[in-house]
Amino acid sequence: MNTEILQQLYLSATGEKATAIEALPGAGSNRRYFRLKGKLPLIGVCGTSVAENKAFLYMAHHFEQKGLPVPHVYAVSDDETCYLQEDLGDTLLFEAIGHGRATGHFAPDEIELLQRTIRLLPRLQVEGAEGMDFGHCHPLPAFNRRSILWDLHYFKYCFLKATGLEFQEDRLEDDFERLCDTLLDEPFSTFMYRDFQSRNVMLKDGEPYFIDFQGGRKGPVFYDVASFLWQAKANFPATLRQELAETYLEALSAYQPVVRTAFMERLRHFVLFRTLQVLGAYGFRGYFERKTHFLQSVPYAVENLRVLLETDFPAYPYLCQMLREMTGLPAFAYERNKQKLTVRVLSFSYKKGIPEDPSGNGGGYVFDCRSVHNPGRYEQYRSLTGRDEPVIRFLEDDGEITRFLEHVDGLVDAHVHRYLERGFTHLTVCFGCTGGQHRSVYSAEHVARHLHAKFGIRVELEHREQHYKEVLS
Repeated sequence: MNTEILQQLYLSATGEKATAIEALPGAGSNRRYFRLKGKLPLIGVCGTSVAENKAFLYMAHHFEQKGLPVPHVYAVSDDETCYLQEDLGDTLLFEAIGHGRATGHFAPDEIELLQRTIRLLPRLQVEGAEGMDFGHCHPLPAFNRRSILWDLHYFKYCFLKATGLEFQEDRLEDDFERLCDTLLDEPFSTFMYRDFQSRNVMLKDGEPYFIDFQGGRKGPVFYDVASFLWQAKANFPATLRQELAETYLEALSAYQPVVRTAFMERLRHFVLFRTLQVLGAYGFRGYFERKTHFLQSVPYAVENLRVLLETDFPAYPYLCQMLREMTGLPAFAYERNKQKLTVRVLSFSYKKGIPEDPSGNGGGYVFDCRSVHNPGRYEQYRSLTGRDEPVIRFLEDDGEITRFLEHVDGLVDAHVHRYLERGFTHLTVCFGCTGGQHRSVYSAEHVARHLHAKFGIRVELEHREQHYKEVLS
C-alpha cells in the first residue's frame, strides 16, 4: 500500500512513474524509507504518526525558506502519512568519520567535516527560530519541565532498573527535580534540534545537510552541542571535543555574546542530562524492543558518563553516587574493556624465528601447526597461501586443522574473556608452520575473525612471511 501511494506521489511530482522503489534500512523510529528511481531520484517516507510528519514538513519548508541545508519536499499524500523528499545520497557524516570512530585518531579531512557541520549549528538554532511557529512542533512546542522529567524517567525505568542496581527512588527524584531547575534557569528563544548527531547529518557533494529534525522545539543551545560532541559511538577524544566546542562558540558569537567559561560549565549539566536520555533510549530499544544494535552503543555512553563524573556535580549528590555505582558494575566494566583490548594474531615460519611482542608484555600463545597435514607438500598448492580458496578447501576437507582449532578457540576464548574482566590491554596469538604460508596463515585468519565476531574487540592480523596486515575493529 505504501509503495502505491509513493508511486502516485512520484507521478504527480515528476510526470512519470518511478522505475524502481527500493526499501531502505530503518532507524530507531517507526518511519519507513524508500528510494524511488527514475526521472529524478527521490526518497519516500511513510510514518504512522501524522503529527510527527506534519512537524517535519512544516520545519523542512521553514528551514528551506531560511536557506538552511535541509532536504526539499516534493510531494505529500492527502492524509499526510507519506511524502517524497530530496535524495541526498547515501553518505552519513557518521560513516564519513568511520576511521576516527574506530581508532580514536581523526584524520584532518574528518575533523574538517566535523568543524564544517558544527559551524552550521548556530545558524539552525538562531536563524531557524526566527519566524518559526513552535506550535507546529511535536510532541511539545518547547523544552520544559515535563519533557525533562519524561526523559529522566525514561532513563530510570528503561535503563537503570534493568541493571538490577538498588537505589532510593525518592532521593533520586529529588535530584531529578534539582537537575530540572538547573536546565531551565535561563530563558531561551532558539531552536533545539534535540537529536543533533552525526547519524542525522548527510553529506551531499561534501556539504552537510540536516535530516530527522522532526523532534525539534524551542530550547537552549546547550542541548544540541551536548548531543553532537558526546554522541556515544562518535568516540571523540577530549581534545577534539574541546576543539569542536571552540569552533561552535566562534560561530555562535556572531549571533549573541558568549562567555566561554560560563558556557562550558553550563554545558556539563546538559551533557549529563543528554547522556541519561540516550541511555534510556538505548535501554528501551535494546532491552525491550530487542534491537541489539542499540545495545552496542551502551558501553560508549556509560564510559562518557564515567568520565563526566570525574568532576563532581555538587547539586545532585545522590544522583552522582548512584551513577558512579552504576558505571562500576561488572557488566559495564567488561564492555568498557572491549575498547581497551587489542589482540595481535600472527602467522610465521619457524625457520625465521618466533615473532617478538612489541607491546612489552612478553606474553601470549604460540601454537605449532606443523603436526597438521601440509598442503605445501603438493605442487598445486605451493604458490598459494592459507587465504586462497583451494588451500582452505583442502584443509577443511582433511579436517585435521578443524580439530586443532577447536582446542585453540577454547583456550584463547577463555583468555580473552578473562582479559576483558580484568581490563588488560594486549594479547598476542601466534601460529607457526614450516614456511608461514599455508597452515599458520589459515589458522591465524580463523582465530582473528572468530575473536572479532565473538567479542567485538580490535584484532590486528598479520601474516609475517606474506607481508600482509589487516585491522579488524
